[in-house]
Amino acid sequence: MNELDIAVLLITIFSITAFGIWQTRKRDSLSSYLKGAGQTPWWAIGLSVMATQASAITFLSTPGQGYLSGLGFLQIYFGVPLALILISMFFLPIYHKLNVYTAYEYLEKRFDGKTRLLGAVLFLLQRGIGAGLTIYAPAIVLSTVFGWSLQTTIISCGLVVTLYTMLGGTDAVTVTQKYQLAVIFIGMLTAASLLIAKLPPDLSFTDAMHVAGGFGKLKAVNLSTDINERYTLWSGLFGGTFLMLSYFGADQSQVQRYISGSSIRESRLGLLFNAICKIPMQFCILMTGVLMFVFYQFKEPPLFFDSRVAKNLPTYQEEFSKTHLQKKRYLESWVQARHKGDVSASNIAFDQAKAAHLESERIRLTATKELAGQKKPTKTNDADYVFITFILKELPHGVIGLLVTSFFLAALSSKAAELNALGASTTIDFYRIKINSSATDFQCLKATRWFTFGWGLVAIMIALVANFSENLIQAVNILGSIFYGVLLALFLVAFFLKKVGGTAVFWSAIVAQLLIFAMYLSSSISYLWFPLIGCTTCVILSLLLQHFINSQKSTGKTAA
Repeated sequence: MNELDIAVLLITIFSITAFGIWQTRKRDSLSSYLKGAGQTPWWAIGLSVMATQASAITFLSTPGQGYLSGLGFLQIYFGVPLALILISMFFLPIYHKLNVYTAYEYLEKRFDGKTRLLGAVLFLLQRGIGAGLTIYAPAIVLSTVFGWSLQTTIISCGLVVTLYTMLGGTDAVTVTQKYQLAVIFIGMLTAASLLIAKLPPDLSFTDAMHVAGGFGKLKAVNLSTDINERYTLWSGLFGGTFLMLSYFGADQSQVQRYISGSSIRESRLGLLFNAICKIPMQFCILMTGVLMFVFYQFKEPPLFFDSRVAKNLPTYQEEFSKTHLQKKRYLESWVQARHKGDVSASNIAFDQAKAAHLESERIRLTATKELAGQKKPTKTNDADYVFITFILKELPHGVIGLLVTSFFLAALSSKAAELNALGASTTIDFYRIKINSSATDFQCLKATRWFTFGWGLVAIMIALVANFSENLIQAVNILGSIFYGVLLALFLVAFFLKKVGGTAVFWSAIVAQLLIFAMYLSSSISYLWFPLIGCTTCVILSLLLQHFINSQKSTGKTAA
């Protein structure tokens, strides 16, 4: 980065942050700090919900996922439209009617205190760990750009976001997210446009899609019924629907975004905006990764995009370079034959290119195994470094600053929403119940700020010690899948099974959660099935246990 990039980065971040703090400077009550002023229009809710989910992980890691695996990851979002429609119909009216600060307050009104605390604990565990992931993502960017140590960058990013969230609360998050998203989308659109422009001049867009399809990158739908395959149509439609139902309907970081609406109608419109836009947005981000894959078929990519890994493997680079040069020549021959209409020659050249590609992947796999044998704490799944490497090496200055700014703003918006929700839940669901039941609103407001700061420190510590074997976009969804199914079940039982009481659902949730932990540690089932399995198990056990409790009561009365 040069002076222009740094200027773009600092001016944009400072301006948006200062604007958010200034606009919300008079939010000094507990209600306005946790829920906002209650006047948020539908489009601001929609953008806030989108920005909360679309963290730096989305814009940094998803293109890398598209580069390595193609469009198949899109299937995880197939359940989003149905999930948001159901939340608009059933969840939202209840939250608005009860005028709650957190979703878990409803669990106490419907069941009892221990069930409320269980729901809050599941949220705090999942979102607290997840907050560490959202710090890790921009730290990767800034450490790569400036050459800082990753640990120093994690601490710096974490403290900046934590202090920003402490000052502003919910409205500071909502007010600034629309501007943050605008910068993010401008940056991503600019990067995609320049990426297309940098493809070889004799390679048409149709040719590029043929290359991507020939290498298996355009397969967006997998009809396999194997539950061990991660991304299939069925895991996306069924498991993905339950994952998104729980994320948007039972995760306080999202609930807090749309209960700030001025009416149910405004909140519904905000959710439906996401139902319409989510899949197209993720498709475009993944397609950016697919186009990067095509670009790097004609320009040599690094053996590993994480330069720290590459330094450990000098002996493999020469072999990898020779293989890539052969692949490039075969693809150039394919383009020429294709344009001449020589089908036979083009098929032969493309088959040779695919064979060379398999050889280059073999070299990379061999190098990966050697790294694993060295027992060094080095991450070899470097999908998170693909996009930032392309940006720094291929894009002009000014645009580099814009893209780096986009990543940081995405982290700022999602991390602020997470910390705001963590602070709110800790105060409302624990502090005001277990620590200081007579606390005034002012004391709760003060406690919320300090809890927000505390969760920020927890997130920083998690990011410092974490070593992810997955790329970030997968890691965050795996984490959610482990906890979200059982959390969702608490609300589904509360909404629809009126005869089930707190004791039955509480112990059923404990058993179901332990089952999911065991499955994650011991089975190879796709993580997308965990929310469906956890939720279904909890609901069925709740019905059975409640029947047993009722039978025991009935037997006791008869004996009496």
